[in-house]
Amino acid sequence: MSGYLSMFAETIFGFFALFLITKVLGKSQINQITPFDFISALLLGELVGNALFDEKAGIPEIAFVVAVYGILLYTTEIITQKFKRTRHLIEGSPAIVIYNGKLIRDTMKKNKLDINQLQHLLRAKDIFSMDEVEFGIFEANGTISVLKKSDYQTPNRKEMKLSQHEVIIPTTLVNDGEIIYDNLKEKNLTEQWLKEKLKEQGYNRLEDVFFVEYVKNKELLVHPILNRNHQKWDME
Repeated sequence: MSGYLSMFAETIFGFFALFLITKVLGKSQINQITPFDFISALLLGELVGNALFDEKAGIPEIAFVVAVYGILLYTTEIITQKFKRTRHLIEGSPAIVIYNGKLIRDTMKKNKLDINQLQHLLRAKDIFSMDEVEFGIFEANGTISVLKKSDYQTPNRKEMKLSQHEVIIPTTLVNDGEIIYDNLKEKNLTEQWLKEKLKEQGYNRLEDVFFVEYVKNKELLVHPILNRNHQKWDME
């Protein structure tokens, strides 16, 4: 029974100690988890977990582990604030993945971001078509910040007292240079039709196309394969 009481006391102490650390470090540590924070959190969980089940470890040992963890994070915060050049290494840096409405394939590849993941991040921003996006910035914490094209910015149709129109979810026909045949079939389209439409927009080879989005009665949204040389500016 004494063993359970000891584990109970250590768990309670560890909980409040970690809570205190998060309060001291501030909300930014919770809302903006960087790769460094992720690794350190895993390490802390492992150390505290081992301390809980180690018969030779008690509250002083857990307190020591939590204190060291807090000091490391606090020191890291001070370093990144005083020495700007360290931010890229410790916190990571944002990257432009959509520039002037065009996907930057090399930047996406460098950040291990594929089309499906990008679409998921955009949908979380209530954006269901890449045609709405002028600039997209992949943040260091794994989220995306978006600047919409002027046509899609507020005021909205309701505010302008305009009549409602049908809302259609766009369909991806080409993803990372490969045709999505299931989506073609679902929309009763053919590969030949797709290639003809691409030729009308000046794309004679599928190898030059990175992404294609289809909406009925609208021109295909085509993103060619671009590299980082097309970017006019970089994020710090």
